[in-house]
Amino acid sequence: MSLPAETAERPPRVGPPRPARPTLRGHLQILRVDHWFKGVFMLPGTVAALSTRPDVGVAETVVNLVVSVASISLVASSNYVINELQDAPYDRHHPTKHTRPVPSGTVNVGVAYGQWIALMVVGVGLALVVNLAFAATAFALWLMGCVYNLPPVRSKDVPYLDVLSEAVNNPLRMMAGWFAITTATVPPLSLLLSYWMIGCYFMAIKRFAEHRNIGSVEQAARYRRSLAAYNTHRLLVTILFYASAAMLFFGAFIVRYRLEFIGSFPLVALIMALYLSLAFRDPSPAEHPEQLYREPYLVAAVVACAVVMTVLLFVDLPWLRDAFSPGVRVR
Repeated sequence: MSLPAETAERPPRVGPPRPARPTLRGHLQILRVDHWFKGVFMLPGTVAALSTRPDVGVAETVVNLVVSVASISLVASSNYVINELQDAPYDRHHPTKHTRPVPSGTVNVGVAYGQWIALMVVGVGLALVVNLAFAATAFALWLMGCVYNLPPVRSKDVPYLDVLSEAVNNPLRMMAGWFAITTATVPPLSLLLSYWMIGCYFMAIKRFAEHRNIGSVEQAARYRRSLAAYNTHRLLVTILFYASAAMLFFGAFIVRYRLEFIGSFPLVALIMALYLSLAFRDPSPAEHPEQLYREPYLVAAVVACAVVMTVLLFVDLPWLRDAFSPGVRVR
């Protein structure tokens, strides 16, 4: 039995697409739990502090580190939530980020703002269990998230300040790692500045990769206002500046505090070279730091460098100090 001609030729009824609804998965995704690995940036501060406090008990250290990592992770997630909320109008103009939970409609905005505050309160509350200095550092990390994302400052929209303000999280994480062990001293300024500049180096490379990926200056500006003021020439110049500043401050630190770290320089240089090379790939892994564990050569270099630095932190090499002393006599 055949249908009437007018029925057979009638096109199927197509209505407007159903709008996405808020989901539990969407609210969990904006926490960016996969970014919690950045807690490893606390590790250099922890190891350095342990070298000054050999009397710290193992049990006390383990407990403090567990609570510290949990605290910083929650504060970081609070910053990621506000980042997702504030960036939603701009992410709609990005070739891939338009599918994020907020712009795609799988997040209730009001509930998400509640998440933002709740994560900060719990994270800083946990930090108070460690000590007041650590809690102040955790709160400073949260405040920098506000400076970076919220108007009227919203530093992420200001060229160069976007990189400098975001990279401040690096020395703050180092201070958190240090204060998790001791509050009797603070990390050397030269080390904090070096850590800040290396963070700027990584962020500038990310901007370079974003600029290359988006291509159109107009579209780049709609996604991130600061990109409108950048071009490949300016970004490469700033990358060189941050790399040079990071190594100069690191050099000042090792000459003053730990000359043995000179032995790690080749591996540090290799890591920086490998990371820069990622910016020229299409698509670039530098745009998604949470996925860098998939880069075997970079991971191997980072692990090797961490091992070498840890050994050099605790092993004295008197002959190295003699070799770099002024006016060395040749016998």
